[in-house]
Amino acid sequence: MTSPRTLLVISAHAGDFVWRAGGAIALATSRGERAKVVCLSYGERGESAKAWRAGRTLQEIKAIRREEAEHAAAALGAEIEFLDAGDYPLVESRELVDRLVGVYREVVPDVVLTHPMADPYNGDHPAAARMALQARVLAQAIGYDAPGEPLGAPPVFFFEPHQPEQCDFKPDVLLDITPVFGAKRKAMECLPAQQHMWDYYTDLARRRGVQLKRNAGPNLGLAHDTIGEAYMRLYPQVTDVLS
Repeated sequence: MTSPRTLLVISAHAGDFVWRAGGAIALATSRGERAKVVCLSYGERGESAKAWRAGRTLQEIKAIRREEAEHAAAALGAEIEFLDAGDYPLVESRELVDRLVGVYREVVPDVVLTHPMADPYNGDHPAAARMALQARVLAQAIGYDAPGEPLGAPPVFFFEPHQPEQCDFKPDVLLDITPVFGAKRKAMECLPAQQHMWDYYTDLARRRGVQLKRNAGPNLGLAHDTIGEAYMRLYPQVTDVLS
């Protein structure tokens, strides 16, 4: 018997994976696949304004964001791990890359999702992407000193940033998440620290669903209320059938 496919999601902050990839995660787990989310930080400094204004301490905010993200991951059926590397700024380091190499070799992902390489609004996002990609390459090196076997070459998809036009994001993959959008919405509602995002990403999913139908051809029988997520593929697709 073959092992189930695995999805690895590398997220700068504790909420990013929900807004941008919650549908992909829920689809994977609904098929019985493994999904692992790694949050490099809790988003405690830059994405927790409500808690700061309420007078919470740094450690209290970290605990709040961790609990929210754990509930969101559970709603999507995913595992979650926190590296507590700090945010604003998320500082790239050899240590963090090495920890991610360990994650790659433990998870052995079939697919990797992470941030795009450009984001003029939030430097933490491309920092996370750079470390995710560097760790992927190192995890393939037989001579790299890390537990586990050398990795293959899993495809990498960038999920949609909050300001796509300013982040050089041009989607070339539209994912139909209609069957699992209820799970994604439930996961979003586990993040009251960023409640202003709930409706934004619901509306975005509807717009991507419209584009998905427009690009799917006339005979697929897609529902009128199709819901979608947008992705960019980093490496070429390898196939023997064009589709």
